[in-house]
Amino acid sequence: MHPQLEAERFHSCIDLIQALDKCHRKEYYKRALGLCNNEKEALSKCLHEARLSGERRYILESREKKKVIEQKWKKLEEEEYGEDAILKKIIQRQLEKKRQDSQPSE
Repeated sequence: MHPQLEAERFHSCIDLIQALDKCHRKEYYKRALGLCNNEKEALSKCLHEARLSGERRYILESREKKKVIEQKWKKLEEEEYGEDAILKKIIQRQLEKKRQDSQPSE
């Protein structure tokens, strides 16, 4: 038997869940003969598809959130260093030049 299922998460499988529950309420010998196997197999397939679609949706939402965050970081960097981070490049060049000047020449 499947663990308790969240109705809102698996709403596409609600008919199969109810059919399996109804089948399990029948007499023991009918369950023992495997009369509920079709319902259980169909429910397992439905739950698998529901889980996969949920994962796909979560991945797409995560990608969108990541894009928004990256855009915010880019905007902050542009505000701090100018367009194309030109100020950052100038600072790095100056630091490299200082390092080269401070090293003793042989």
